[in-house]
Amino acid sequence: MSALTWSACVRDSSGMPLTSVRANVPLRSASVGKLLLLLHVARALSDGPLPPGEMLTREPVDAVADSGLWWYLSVDTLPVVDAAQLVGAVSDNLATNVLLRRVGLDAVAGTAAYLGLSRTALHDKVRDVRSPTDPPTLSTGTAGELSRLTHRIAAGAALGPEPDLQVEQWLSANVDLSMVGSAFVDRLGLDPLAHMDGPVRVFNKTGTDAGVRADVGAATFDGRTVAWAALANWSADDVSCERRLAVEALARMRQVGLEVLGHLAPGAVV
Repeated sequence: MSALTWSACVRDSSGMPLTSVRANVPLRSASVGKLLLLLHVARALSDGPLPPGEMLTREPVDAVADSGLWWYLSVDTLPVVDAAQLVGAVSDNLATNVLLRRVGLDAVAGTAAYLGLSRTALHDKVRDVRSPTDPPTLSTGTAGELSRLTHRIAAGAALGPEPDLQVEQWLSANVDLSMVGSAFVDRLGLDPLAHMDGPVRVFNKTGTDAGVRADVGAATFDGRTVAWAALANWSADDVSCERRLAVEALARMRQVGLEVLGHLAPGAVV
C-alpha cells in the first residue's frame, strides 16, 4: 500500500523553526516552483531590464491547459505585470510559460542561486504531457528552504523591500486556500477570493499534481509573522490510494494551518 511522504517547516518572526519534520528532504513541489519565476520577474522589474509595461504575446509553443484563466480569455497579449498577477492569483500555466519564455529558465535558476537555494528549483515549463526526454517534474524543493524563503519575503529580506513586496502582492491574491489556508478560512472567515486586506495578511503559493500537494507562505498579524512550507508526496502510479492519500495530505496541511494560527492568534484556535 502506498504511503505518504510528508515534510513541513513552520518558522516564527525571527525565522527560527517552530516545527520541523524532514525539512531537508527534497520533494516534488508542483506549481510551488512558480514562486521562483515570480521572484525573478520581480527582480528584473526592480533592476530595470524588464519594463513592467512590456507586452507579452502567447504563442502556440506556450499552449497548456489545466490551471489558469488566460487560456479561456480572448486576448492574446498581456503586460508583464498582468501575466505575473495571473500566476500569483490562479497559478496560471499559460502565463507561466509565456513569462518563462521571456526571461529564460537559466535566469530563474540564477535568481534561485542568488537566494541561496540549493535544493529548491524550477526545472521546466508547464507541460500537458511529460515525455521521457523532459524533466520528470515541474519543480522540487525542501520545506526548510521554502519556509525560510517565504519568511524572508515577508520581511523584505529576500531580494529587497520593493521586489519582495511585489511578489507578496501577487501571491496575496491567490485563490487557493484549500490546504494550509483552509484553517484561515474556517477559523477567521478569510474569503478565498478577497483576502488582500484585513487584520491578518496572508500570502501563499500552492502546488497540486498527481501524487503531490504543496503549500508555502506566510501570515502576519499584530506585528507577528509565521511562515510555513508543507509538502506531501506519494506514488502517482497507485491509483487505488490516490483519494485516500490526497485526503490525508489535506488533513495534515490543515493541521499546519491551525499551528500557524495558534502562534498568530491563539484565540482563533479552539
